Amino acid sequence: MFVNFMTMKRILLILFTISLSWVAIAHIGSPAVTFEGKAGNYAVLVLVTPPEVIPGTATVDIYTNVSGIESVVGKPVYWFAGDEGTPSADELVAVEGEPGHYRGLIWLMNSGTSGIDIEVKGEQGSGTVLVPVMAVSTAQNTMPPSLGWMLVGLCMLLVVLMITIISASVSDGLVKANEDTSKVKHKRWIGASVSAIVLLLILWGGKTWWDGLSLDYKQFMYKPLSAVSTVFSRGGQKNMEFKIDTTRLSSLYNTRRLSYIIPDHGKLMHMFMVRAGSMDVFAHLHPRRVDSATFVTPLPALLPGKYLVFADITRLSGFAETIADTIEIVEDKLPIAFASMDSSSLNRDDTFFVTNPINPSSGSSITTDNIVVCGKPGVKTTLQDGSTATWEHAPTTSLTSGKLYELTFAINDEQGKPATLEPYLGMMGHAVVMKTDGSVYIHLHPVGNYSMASQQTMITRFEKETGPVNWKAIMKSSAFMDSIDNVMTKLEAMPDEERNKILMGNMVHTQSDSTHSEHTLVKFPYAFPSSGNYRIWIQMKRNGKILNSAFDAVVE
Repeated sequence: MFVNFMTMKRILLILFTISLSWVAIAHIGSPAVTFEGKAGNYAVLVLVTPPEVIPGTATVDIYTNVSGIESVVGKPVYWFAGDEGTPSADELVAVEGEPGHYRGLIWLMNSGTSGIDIEVKGEQGSGTVLVPVMAVSTAQNTMPPSLGWMLVGLCMLLVVLMITIISASVSDGLVKANEDTSKVKHKRWIGASVSAIVLLLILWGGKTWWDGLSLDYKQFMYKPLSAVSTVFSRGGQKNMEFKIDTTRLSSLYNTRRLSYIIPDHGKLMHMFMVRAGSMDVFAHLHPRRVDSATFVTPLPALLPGKYLVFADITRLSGFAETIADTIEIVEDKLPIAFASMDSSSLNRDDTFFVTNPINPSSGSSITTDNIVVCGKPGVKTTLQDGSTATWEHAPTTSLTSGKLYELTFAINDEQGKPATLEPYLGMMGHAVVMKTDGSVYIHLHPVGNYSMASQQTMITRFEKETGPVNWKAIMKSSAFMDSIDNVMTKLEAMPDEERNKILMGNMVHTQSDSTHSEHTLVKFPYAFPSSGNYRIWIQMKRNGKILNSAFDAVVE
């Protein structure tokens, strides 16, 4: 049967969406958590690689250039348990031949919102920092067939040996002098039969017990949410409805109810849209909540095509995750020139732009005069307002998967002088990293790829309550939603400067670096999870305008 190219493309996109639904937490295909900040007086860069299965061990790497450190320890903390349920800390040992690098394994025993509490001691005293980790089982490991057949063979051998031993012990081992051998054989057969039945019952009971454990594991394994995206028009404006499917909330119910979503750096939802295949159109939007499961956002004048949609949310418990979907944007009756596209209908914090496609053969309906050309390591790229962004990574130095980098971007103004950046939603920059095959998506900030709301929730939780969660004290869902909506209304009405003071909180955002005094820098700590081709989009704010740029990377 003949299947045309467009049909195959639709099938692949459907399969891609299904694959997203099994791996999305607060990322897709990029499980490691990065953090850059301070533990007291100690500047640290942290990389946490969580386990795929809970209980399991997380690998914690600490990097610091501060001397005089005497010890580094880490321990897991759990939102639902409080300080009273916190185990003792484990030591992170210095890595031989790598000054300032400490590594250790931390056991995560329970699912849900967790964190690694890190304490550094040294000549400058003691300092602690909490790195949020979403501890959930995301995989069920399978046994290699060869190992399975080998174990079956050994089991059969043990059963035969046990039957032989039992039958011999009740027959030959109890033979009296001059006893009839026919009676011995009879006893042997009785012993063998009874022992076989008992052993089979034991094996059956063991299998039933194991199947029960497996069923319980599957029931409490992380099941990501799905959503249905729909485009509709209202008053001449294209809008998108993003409706979350609540029927799939079968695990972690109390901590994943959609009524208890909280804002993360000023927004209930951060949505990113990327045109599938070409990856030449990018949008960062912030939908408005209509009800607990429905969000709506105005759409910019996006070019037609299939789009990958990623929506980041955080709940009251600090549990952060990404909900993925795809949507088709159809071409308008009247062609829209990119040069005439404006964002007047969008929220002041929404942004979109067009760059060159990752695959030149895919083509683009816009001229190069109207797009931001995608940059590469060490190559200066021009932004919409004439300023420039340079990824400060030597073009001749390859990028390696699994290695922690500080993705550093230098921003200069139109005259080539260091540009003065403004906070964008409380951050000096936002970044999205995607693998070109769609298997990796991550939303980054200069302080790391974790949810700031999740970290603040954990800190507040341990400051106010030390014991298990008091569920009765939690506000009813309708009242909680109303209170959050009121907060959001007040935040939206604030001028940028006033709102940024609230959103930045205690975070330190440095705009320059002593080793790069001639530039204004934006840094994003990140470890590429696997080899392949990647595209990185970064957003900054200057002179009240959001600036976008994109960079391509090859990871070996």
